[in-house]
Amino acid sequence: MMKKKVYFLLPGLTFGGAERIIFTLLNHLDEDKYEFTLLLFKNVDFPTLELKKNIKVRELGIERIRFSVLKILPIIHKEKPDIFFSGWGEISAFMSPFIPFLKSTKFISRETNVVSEHVSRKEIKFFYNFYNNYHRIIAQSDDMRKDLIDNFNIKDEIITKINNPVDFDFIDGKLNISVKPESFKYNYKNVVAIGNLSARKGFDNLLKVFSRLKNENVLLHILGDGQDKEVLLQMKDFLGLKNVIFHGKQDNPYQFLKYADLFILSSRYEGFPNVLLEAGACGTYSLANNCPGGINEIIQHQVNGEISDIENYEEFSLKIMKVLQGNYDRDGIRNSIRSRFSKDIILDKYEKVLLDLMK
Repeated sequence: MMKKKVYFLLPGLTFGGAERIIFTLLNHLDEDKYEFTLLLFKNVDFPTLELKKNIKVRELGIERIRFSVLKILPIIHKEKPDIFFSGWGEISAFMSPFIPFLKSTKFISRETNVVSEHVSRKEIKFFYNFYNNYHRIIAQSDDMRKDLIDNFNIKDEIITKINNPVDFDFIDGKLNISVKPESFKYNYKNVVAIGNLSARKGFDNLLKVFSRLKNENVLLHILGDGQDKEVLLQMKDFLGLKNVIFHGKQDNPYQFLKYADLFILSSRYEGFPNVLLEAGACGTYSLANNCPGGINEIIQHQVNGEISDIENYEEFSLKIMKVLQGNYDRDGIRNSIRSRFSKDIILDKYEKVLLDLMK
């Protein structure tokens, strides 16, 4: 049987949640059925050397997303892949008007966020008027699916909900080489938060919460980098938060999760947060802000975590202290994630989408 050509498209400028999902798909989907090509705007931070050797990687040299179609569309027209999979919502939006002119290819878009929360620019929202041109749209959560239907009039029948996969083999490999971070003080509870330092991730709210915990033996370790770093550091100094440590981006964040007493997700909105899944895969209990983006699909109350409103700073701080006094079954937390989001379960769903489009 002749292999089907499947092209994936990503910016490649970071290795965040969307990139990790495509990385997992490329390395684990059936290579006997498909011939994979990964197109990257620029290969800045994508671990291409860790991909299977039969996967083709092409760098397009694209500087700006809005002009990306000028390079991408001629490739699709000339090479006629059977399936074109866009892994980034903004790129997908710009491409959507042109899909009807490329009849040899079936198009999939994987949305990365709750669109009405994430996309604010009118010129980008305009392109969602053409989103029904996609043959299939992958929504990571029920919140994302409902948003597409209610706010953008996307046809329900072209949306498939597929949660994000967790690669336990990869994570366990990282955990096996993890040692306790030196910054984890003896006789202190260590709380970890991870994410891009941007408004979306709500670290400003988290700092306000920890301003109420200054007299407690609790340390907050924030991992990540981003445009709001200086503002958050100034806020930390202004609030006098000696119990908050910014660690920057870490090659192995799993060593922090492995030894953490609690993981906190402070986001204002999400798509389907990989970091919350990964915290659970490390056996770490979570406290998550009650925000859109599938949080209630991941958290099983008092099994792998709890949900609370972070903008009620006093109540959230009291919730932290209460959770830190509890004892939680780390194996039970891991099993809660594995039984629903292991890569084999999720990859089967992606495989079904590909097969359905090939009929």
